[in-house]
Amino acid sequence: MNFDFTEEQSMLRDSVARYVQDNYDFEARRAIAESTEGMSREHWQNFAELGWLSVPFAEEHGGFGGSTVDTMLVMEELGKGLVLEPYLATVVLFGGLLQRSGNSALQAEFIPKIIDGTCLGAFAYLERQSRFELNDVQSHATASGDGYSISGEKVLVFNGANADHLIVSARTAGEQFDQQGISLFLVPIDAEGVTVTSYGMMDGQRVANISFDKVAVPSTSLLGLEGEAMALIEAVVQHANVALASEAIGIMGQLNAKTLDYAKTRKQFGVTIGSFQALQHRMVDTFMAYEQSKSLLYRAVCELEDQADSAAATVHALMVMIDRSGKLIFSEAIQLHGGMGLTDELDIGHYAKRLMMINTTFGNGDFHQAAFNALRYA
Repeated sequence: MNFDFTEEQSMLRDSVARYVQDNYDFEARRAIAESTEGMSREHWQNFAELGWLSVPFAEEHGGFGGSTVDTMLVMEELGKGLVLEPYLATVVLFGGLLQRSGNSALQAEFIPKIIDGTCLGAFAYLERQSRFELNDVQSHATASGDGYSISGEKVLVFNGANADHLIVSARTAGEQFDQQGISLFLVPIDAEGVTVTSYGMMDGQRVANISFDKVAVPSTSLLGLEGEAMALIEAVVQHANVALASEAIGIMGQLNAKTLDYAKTRKQFGVTIGSFQALQHRMVDTFMAYEQSKSLLYRAVCELEDQADSAAATVHALMVMIDRSGKLIFSEAIQLHGGMGLTDELDIGHYAKRLMMINTTFGNGDFHQAAFNALRYA
């Protein structure tokens, strides 16, 4: 099988890599993380001008018409720089739900705004009790006049504080854990009854808890069919997991490279520590973990592109490997750097924290292992 990238894909990857290298060093990233918004709108507009925000969207909406491979390349390079701007939240999740929703009016209105950088979005799906279960939804939407009234609370909403619009999951029928009865609604962040509480996470990302108190939305804000949103959510989250895995691959590659460079210069007993065979073996282990994870990522991307029946199981297997390999690589990087590996002044600890958050976003390793087992051995 040919895994060579096309000329256009190589140009896209190189564009992101050059930008991150030239404009997103560790100190610049720390300054952005400590800012009020936790992101740079200047960088976001630059992303738009460079065409990165258009990558997964259809050409009919002004998009690049890219594939899962293109998104993988962008996310891997963003991971290398620990980029804080909400590509996952706005483009992959918010934009992905819009693009797959079938609501042509909302697509025509909002996808071009995502592409030109004027619309920041967020997907509000997680609730306090739901952990990793996407169908555990207590927030509810009831019919009211020619629209709906939404009440409930969502937590850990990525980019929730900076978003202009939210896509909110709410139950229009059924009980708390039912697959059926969940609907998606587009909600302006400034709608009456919406309350946003923003806070920072350990990896530098900013999230928000958002409450909805009888928020009125028109019937035209419904994405897809009423009560039939789970299939749409699962499809977009599947692609989001691959995007997160791509970001993790970028991080793991950086950790391996930085640890190797450090081992070549750090001296102990008059020689570089990289000359110690025991440490060489440990670095080989982390290199193999990285390569195996990257190989499985490529397989998952290929199966998603081919819409293979095994794609869902492969994505779960990928996230299991990302969880295991990520823990191995960041723990070894910290160990080989010594105590300084945990300090805030060194980027190693920041890469480790981001990997930890990736490994709990849509399920940890145990969750994905159980999901894989259910699909493969049912």
